[in-house]
Amino acid sequence: MRPLETLRAFDAYLATRSLRLEAVVIGGVALNLLGVVSRPTKDCDILHPTLPEEVVAAARAFAREVCASGGVLADDWLNNGPSSLAKVLPSGWEDRLQTAFAGEVLLLRCPGRDDLLRSKLFALCDRGLDLGDCLALAPTAGELAALLPWVAQQDLNPDWPDHARTTFEDLARRLDHGV
Repeated sequence: MRPLETLRAFDAYLATRSLRLEAVVIGGVALNLLGVVSRPTKDCDILHPTLPEEVVAAARAFAREVCASGGVLADDWLNNGPSSLAKVLPSGWEDRLQTAFAGEVLLLRCPGRDDLLRSKLFALCDRGLDLGDCLALAPTAGELAALLPWVAQQDLNPDWPDHARTTFEDLARRLDHGV
């Protein structure tokens, strides 16, 4: 999906059904909306709050309409997949939100830079799929050093801290931080 185009259409779809949504978006959609990347994404990850059932139903119906008109949009394109991250972000993350999309009835905010970096760096270490996004965010050597301890604590596997450090070192090399 093309995030901005899809969200504009979904905003209009929600408006015709008298539904509203204010939420915190994360992942590729957040990076697209902030202009960090310009690429299609498969879904729209909502960090907070838990999506109301009527909005989930509307998102599924919207996806069916998009597909019926020749587009491609997964049934679960709007989801709370990463919601557990909200429990481990440093306190006050809600105070550091920035507006990413403001439509007629759809308002999406995203975490501030440090928290967005945390989420993407953790995802890079966890899934290994987020290198392009991490490169686009271009964390400084200082940001990497400051965020490594947090990422290193996010998994109980005894090998995780070394894995996180190695992943950060690789990213630092790719960003020419002289590692």
